[in-house]
Amino acid sequence: MARDAPRPSGRPRAGESGSVLIEAALLLPVVIVLASGVVMAGRVAHARIGVEAVAREAGRALAQAPSQARGLADARAAALDAARGYGLDATAVVLDLQTGSFRRGEVVRARASYPVELADLPLLPRARATVSASHEERLELYRSRARALP
Repeated sequence: MARDAPRPSGRPRAGESGSVLIEAALLLPVVIVLASGVVMAGRVAHARIGVEAVAREAGRALAQAPSQARGLADARAAALDAARGYGLDATAVVLDLQTGSFRRGEVVRARASYPVELADLPLLPRARATVSASHEERLELYRSRARALP
């Protein structure tokens, strides 16, 4: 059996000259779509983790505060710190804090949302996703708040 030896000239065989170009033209859009999908999923997942941390830290700060006014201020500061720590634009984070009557045993809620810009990705000229998270925390029943008040 004789094998086809590689051509020493390096030229493609007759009829194969445009096949690489056609294969690249068919595969390139698929690769671009897959790469854009991976980048998009990564951005949304990163923002989701950051927003969950923002809501959690805001809820904890609110529940541990000695007063409602101090709790709201501490919660906003903790939320902004968490957003910066995750590389989120702190001015774009929307934070909703619900304190109720702020009595022992009640639940306080922190809800955060953040828009994720995807417009710079190919094939998604005006895409934007909004991720949100919420956190509930109970005010401690037996901790004294009187000594911590000014």
